[in-house]
Amino acid sequence: MDSGKILVVDDSPTDLHILSGYLVSNGFTPVTASSGEEAIDKAHQEHPDLILMDIVMPGMNGFEATRTLTRDPKTSHIPIVMISSKGQDTDKLWGKRQGAIDYLVKPVRESSLIQKLKDL
Repeated sequence: MDSGKILVVDDSPTDLHILSGYLVSNGFTPVTASSGEEAIDKAHQEHPDLILMDIVMPGMNGFEATRTLTRDPKTSHIPIVMISSKGQDTDKLWGKRQGAIDYLVKPVRESSLIQKLKDL
């Protein structure tokens, strides 16, 4: 049973692997990107149901990519959940101001992530 296509954006191959594994084992289809620029391209190509966005990445960071996606009429309907090691309240607030609907702090437990996805 396919629960939806999730775009996972992170410059860490380890984090991409872990998050994708969580998604696959819970019936989701992961699509990955390792930069903000690639995330924007993949969002246009793949039409994911949701995006999990890291913040700290080389080039375009997750805040910038989120702002770009949420202001583009072709991708503004896609919910974005930020996932980052940056756990300050100011980071969370800034992420939501860029258009993210939620914010999770790494390391993310599988059960917490899957429950969040099901809630959304």
